[in-house]
Amino acid sequence: MSDETSRRFRLGRVAAMIAVSDIERSLEIYRSVFGFEKVFENGNPVGFMILKKDDAELHLSLQKDYKAPSFNVAHMLVSDAEAAYRACEEHGLRIIKSLKTKDYGLKAFVIADPDGNRIDVGQPV
Repeated sequence: MSDETSRRFRLGRVAAMIAVSDIERSLEIYRSVFGFEKVFENGNPVGFMILKKDDAELHLSLQKDYKAPSFNVAHMLVSDAEAAYRACEEHGLRIIKSLKTKDYGLKAFVIADPDGNRIDVGQPV
């Protein structure tokens, strides 16, 4: 496909798909720390869930024997990185990289969810 062809269409929503070993535990963490709410679930037992807050979406996929990779699986922009950092600490999430202002224009940190999924959280400065 040429560059000209790709300019003919617009992209819509792109959402991070995060594999988890316990979907209800993950829902509770993402709800209590970041304020996400479940807007869709599928399966019996539930094996897929869509979480939404403001313009952000996370898709959770149940993978019973899941082992997280050693790289960041998602990047989340927030309006207040310090408040998000405190919420992560208060809920016992593992901090991979502490809150710092980066030379590329973000105040950012990296956390790991209960399955070890690394999420880079940042605020434009």
